[in-house]
Amino acid sequence: MIAAHKQPPLCRSSMVYRPYVPTAASREDKRRCLVLAARRGMFFVLVAVSTCMAGTTFTTILGARGLTALSWCIIGVFIFLFAWISVNFWTVILGFLTALQKKDNAFPLPANVQPIAPATRIALIMPVYHEEMARIYSSLRATYESLKATGELERFDFYILSDSVQGDAVLMEETAWAELCRDVDGFGKVFYRRRKLRIHKKSGNVSDFCRRWGKNYKYMITFDADSLMEGELLVRMVNVMELRPDVGILQTAPMAMNQTSLISRLQQFASHVYGPLFFSGLRFWQLDESGFWGHNAVVRMEPFMKYCALPRLSGGPPFGGEILSHDFVEAALMRRAGWGVWLAYELEGSYEELPPNLLEELERDRRWCQGNIQHLRLMFMKGIAFGHRLLFLNGNLFYFSSFLWFLLLVLMTVHAVANFLHETVYFTSERVLFPHWPVEYRELSVHLLMVTAAFLFIPKILSVVLIAVTPGKAARFGGVWRLFASVLIETVLSTLLAPLRMIFHTWYVALNLIVPKLVWKSQSRHSRRTSFTEAFHAYWPGTVGALVWGAITFAVNKTLFWWVSTIVIPLLFAVPLSMLFSYSSIGLFFRHQGLLLTPVETAPSSVLQRFQELFFKGIK
Repeated sequence: MIAAHKQPPLCRSSMVYRPYVPTAASREDKRRCLVLAARRGMFFVLVAVSTCMAGTTFTTILGARGLTALSWCIIGVFIFLFAWISVNFWTVILGFLTALQKKDNAFPLPANVQPIAPATRIALIMPVYHEEMARIYSSLRATYESLKATGELERFDFYILSDSVQGDAVLMEETAWAELCRDVDGFGKVFYRRRKLRIHKKSGNVSDFCRRWGKNYKYMITFDADSLMEGELLVRMVNVMELRPDVGILQTAPMAMNQTSLISRLQQFASHVYGPLFFSGLRFWQLDESGFWGHNAVVRMEPFMKYCALPRLSGGPPFGGEILSHDFVEAALMRRAGWGVWLAYELEGSYEELPPNLLEELERDRRWCQGNIQHLRLMFMKGIAFGHRLLFLNGNLFYFSSFLWFLLLVLMTVHAVANFLHETVYFTSERVLFPHWPVEYRELSVHLLMVTAAFLFIPKILSVVLIAVTPGKAARFGGVWRLFASVLIETVLSTLLAPLRMIFHTWYVALNLIVPKLVWKSQSRHSRRTSFTEAFHAYWPGTVGALVWGAITFAVNKTLFWWVSTIVIPLLFAVPLSMLFSYSSIGLFFRHQGLLLTPVETAPSSVLQRFQELFFKGIK
């Protein structure tokens, strides 16, 4: 009896990659292009002007003793990095100005939740691979019950799509599915499917579902194993898709939840405080060419099946073969077919979890780095919208900026050593009466440092200002003063973590280019401490390198030493730092002091409270 309800009857359809076929732009498309061009034109002018001014100043400072080939390399890397900082700075500035208007007319949302038409069918799918089933059960049950409370449950079906291969994991999945169906009376409403042939990883799992049952549904809502969403939000997302038949993918901005370790609480706090302004700015210049993160989103099934099947790229890794980071590619293919991809960051009630320690975060980044490098080739794919080409590039810059930051510091060290070994010539000719004194632009250097710091920290300040001026919002972060103190704590601790991430991201870029075929592992979501052995094995090369680097800069240039000390000192203490940031006791200490608080803790939604009740009950 139970086995008969595991899967619905098959309703097969095809899902194959289709080459690009250009279509004539409609009048609405032309108007959209004008709006998009105006917004992006303003954005990139701001980025270009600020980058040129900083680059000119830096060239003046570095050229005091003459410009060499090494100097020009340093200038080039600096300009690239400052442009990257400028992109993020102006994205937040434009997001702040948009937020002050209280709404973004580019993508108006319905004010109230509306009933879903009886004929509309929605599938909520959760691909899993060796996951903790107590978490899966709690998330799906809380979402199921929340959706039932809206009165729209009959429009939805739930699917657990397993790629697990270990026998005990499969047994736990089937047991959890049966218990979920029993507890919510969900037989015939909640289904379980395990593939025997695990090809193309998660994207292949989703494609397999589409080919088997996709034709039965108008929309598909995608979950990761750590996703949670309110039922009212799910209904509202479907309302938006019904009102906007031009939208192919509607992506929410999931907020971090349920975090206890110090590093995950820092990131949870950052996502709630800084995320909204950044997402607002992103949508300002992306409009309907936004990204798709593969989860906590609703997808229009027909164009997804028709246009978003992934091609296999010719050649081998890192640029060829199976597409690894599939979600951004699917968004690009959806937009290429003429359907909009929108980021609805205002919609609340979308949640996810984060890696519990720095090593798990870096392991995830290693996978993402490999997938993003492949996107460098897809940037030149025919018909891809300019916005998605920028997203492909932006995903790579997240890792390559660390590589370039490291390269800049190395080049500046080499430059300092060269100046130290080079004897200054004060009289360039025997007939010159007066010496040639080297010129130093200390005041300009200070000004440039202050501008760079402003570009880095003003976005944080604006985020706090917006929360403070929004009635009742600061209280959800513990009050204005606790919010301000929490931002200071997050800034200092994140500054300590930045060099550790820089070293690993630099290594990942080099490793993916040199040894392109890496193994993708399932992400661990268990909160656990990092042991001394794990931390030492991971960080000892960086610690030794930092010791040598600090000694060299201290010997040749004291000023440069103090510049790089903010990098060297965290690397010297990387082992204990990695261990301390993984401690839940430290993270919870800050919480008990009213610091690093977020709305998911001070004012949790009903679905989040239900999830926590079920999860903590299930792991006892």
